[in-house]
Amino acid sequence: MRDVVKLAWVGAVVGLLVPAAHAQQPQPAPVRTGAIRMFLDCSYQCDQEFLKKEITFVDWMRDRADADVHVLVTSQGTGGGGNEYTLKFIGLGRFANVEQTLKYFSTNTSTSDEIRNGISEVLKRGLVRYASESPFASQLKITYSAPAGTATAQDPKNDPWKLWVFRAGVGGSMSGEQSTDYHSLRGSASATRTTEMNRVSFSTSMNYSVNNYDLSETETYKSISRNVDASGIFVKGLTQHWSLGLVGNASSSTFLNYEWRVRVAPGIEYNFFPYSESTRRMFTVQYTVGGNYHDYTEVTIYEETEEALLDHKLETSFSQRQPWGSVFGSVNFTQYLTDPDKYRLSAFGEASVRLFKGFSFSIFGEASRTRDQINLRRGEATTEEILVRQRQLASGYNYYMNFSVNYSFGSIFNNIVNPRFGGGGGFCC
Repeated sequence: MRDVVKLAWVGAVVGLLVPAAHAQQPQPAPVRTGAIRMFLDCSYQCDQEFLKKEITFVDWMRDRADADVHVLVTSQGTGGGGNEYTLKFIGLGRFANVEQTLKYFSTNTSTSDEIRNGISEVLKRGLVRYASESPFASQLKITYSAPAGTATAQDPKNDPWKLWVFRAGVGGSMSGEQSTDYHSLRGSASATRTTEMNRVSFSTSMNYSVNNYDLSETETYKSISRNVDASGIFVKGLTQHWSLGLVGNASSSTFLNYEWRVRVAPGIEYNFFPYSESTRRMFTVQYTVGGNYHDYTEVTIYEETEEALLDHKLETSFSQRQPWGSVFGSVNFTQYLTDPDKYRLSAFGEASVRLFKGFSFSIFGEASRTRDQINLRRGEATTEEILVRQRQLASGYNYYMNFSVNYSFGSIFNNIVNPRFGGGGGFCC
């Protein structure tokens, strides 16, 4: 009888465990029968309305959590004045660990239409790897255009300009109404030469503006602002982490009370990440020691009309762009070695983070502790000078911050473009 009872208990236990075991087995994911789903992570570099019209063999997702592939686009300037666009394809779900990186290079003469077409072609090539496993693979057609001639590498020996790029430009603006008018003139010029390890750059800019205010029928106030800036830099790369540099700057500003301000400083920089990864992440520490000459427009609060000073500057910055978002921050410390009580400490930071599906948070802020305003004019500022910001005022600090929280929900698809009555479209860089 005892054996019968034992067998009954065993049967009951087995009967309970077997269905439970079957219930715990993972169910296979449903087979997706539609197009490959893509999430494009690209800010101002991409004309997404145009790309949606051009690339129709994928479904565009609003959130990366719904996508099969996440395309992260980053960019940085090239020595020739163009841009290097890096497209990182990150497989998700069934394409996990299927990744690739493609690049597109624009020139300094590329139009916005040429750039968006170039990005479109590179994006199509990268998506073929994933779309070839979709039900629409048989409808893809691959074409090839034979080159007209043999391409030459970007080598100074093949370049009559030896990689030098020159730019120049002028411009102006005017506006007005019955009681006020504004006129401005600006100009700029630059020359750069960039190789994999070295960089030489010279630039100058000028801005001159005049504001007229009719305070009464007989009284008019005129505000004149002039800014001139010239800078140069020579950078010698030592390794993928170390660089030496020599920087110089000369400027003139009515607002800052400088007839001329000149600084020349040698320095060194270390990047904790290889410079080759600069489109995705950088963490640099830079230190310079500089000689300064100040020629003031008016006598300063320290009774100086000109002076020579020695300073040092420590700058550290961090930037990272990842699928979850982007972050950038920097901290700078400047101090006059000839007058250690005069210093400036400033910090800047911004971040944009996707916390979960459809929810993102961004913040921007900067703050400075200022103890180096040796250039301030002697005497009190007039009411007019304060209102139109014609001269710099004494301040021990400054700050600014903004933030935003965004949440999006609803349809996961983002394919359709409809520009009617301002509903999207247009042109973008």
